[in-house]
Amino acid sequence: MRINKLLSNYGICSRRETNRFVEENRIKVNGEPCIKGQWVEEEDIILLDNQPIKKKHKVYILLNKPVGVTCTSAKEVENNIIDFINYPEYIFPVGRLDKESQGLILMTNDGELSNKILQSENHYEKEYIVTLNKPFDDLFIEGMSKGVEICNVRTRPCRVTRISEDTFSIILTQGLNKQIRRMSKTFGYTVIRLERIRIINMTVCGIDIGKWRNITDEELTELKKL
Repeated sequence: MRINKLLSNYGICSRRETNRFVEENRIKVNGEPCIKGQWVEEEDIILLDNQPIKKKHKVYILLNKPVGVTCTSAKEVENNIIDFINYPEYIFPVGRLDKESQGLILMTNDGELSNKILQSENHYEKEYIVTLNKPFDDLFIEGMSKGVEICNVRTRPCRVTRISEDTFSIILTQGLNKQIRRMSKTFGYTVIRLERIRIINMTVCGIDIGKWRNITDEELTELKKL
């Protein structure tokens, strides 16, 4: 595999950070300076800052992200999720949740599992509770469920259930940029509150806003089976 993927899978750093380490000549492969995108084997002697790389203990955290925190590992971005959670080891968010939205997000250093979750063709479910700026009718539910044209793409059919006159739940199997907000806008509505309450088999229940917990062994086992 490429050096970027190997270091990510080992939980050492992101693929982007690997490029930076290569540019700074901090990585050597079998005694030679590494080049960007270099193919490597696990049997190769790979040094980072002259120290052999080692697989790190895998970390899996469920965070109830508050509004105002940006889901990025870029430390230069104000209110980024890495600074917010302030975890002592390298971790990153799996996917994104809009800055204006709140709710569940998985944080990990397991690059391999992260990539599998993010592959949209796997049709993994994500569930949200959404409040609009005004009451909606049954035609809205029907239209959202069938799929909507946004950003030159027709969204996949999804499950939409009314909760109240202005609030609904929606289960998606894809993650287009600001998908729910753009879908709602197509019908003339503005999202005023959006909370993700479930990712696959993991829920936000019991996690206060701004707090996190470790994933349970049962959740992780079921997740890896999927």
